[in-house]
Amino acid sequence: MPILFPAIDLKDGACVRLKLGLMEEATVYNADPAAQARVFRTQGFTHLHVVDLNGAFEGRAVNAAAVEAIVATVGEDMKVQLGGGIRTLADVERWLGAGLARVILGTVAVRDPALVREAARRFPGQVAVGIDAKGGKVAVEGWAESSELSVEDMARRFEDAGVSAIIYTDIDRDGILAGINWDATIALANAVRIPVIASGGLASMADIERLAAPEAALLEGAISGRALYDGRIDPTEALARLRR
Repeated sequence: MPILFPAIDLKDGACVRLKLGLMEEATVYNADPAAQARVFRTQGFTHLHVVDLNGAFEGRAVNAAAVEAIVATVGEDMKVQLGGGIRTLADVERWLGAGLARVILGTVAVRDPALVREAARRFPGQVAVGIDAKGGKVAVEGWAESSELSVEDMARRFEDAGVSAIIYTDIDRDGILAGINWDATIALANAVRIPVIASGGLASMADIERLAAPEAALLEGAISGRALYDGRIDPTEALARLRR
């Protein structure tokens, strides 16, 4: 069964959604992220995707209190993965020790691939790589800077590193309900042996149907943000469709 990850993006302690990755284009959906996590748990989700947006820009944990409250609220009922501002082995160890199921390394995966390899070796199955792309090139520092790395070149860096997944985000579609970039996402899943999670633009039940289709069978799942918050996707119907 493909996994549908509801997303909680944290900005200044609140649950928000950005448009095209722009911090000034933030819509606040819940001032209490732990309460939002509780809603997702009640709706039947088993996994949760959390991003510390401030942390991604500042390179350190900024919304730690909110993350800890989320983990305490959902307990063992949901597997929580976290990205944003995780830049050292100490950060990885700290968060996994705090009850997270998985950490996502993005900027540091570009700057220091050896650290990612060491983290994956120390914590098997609990380290993922976040690849955020704009115009086909990998972006870093909270999407504020572009690198010269292509998405596939970045992914192949970690082919034999033991990372558990790649979270691939098309920034040009993120938060605008344009639909996931299925062609690029499925091409990436076919190019590497690492499971791929689709992110950025999931808009409607049509995307859920596509996720459940045979051509997407290589994907671990997809992340949904604004479409869930705006009611464009019914959680019960989406989860039932994926189970079938």
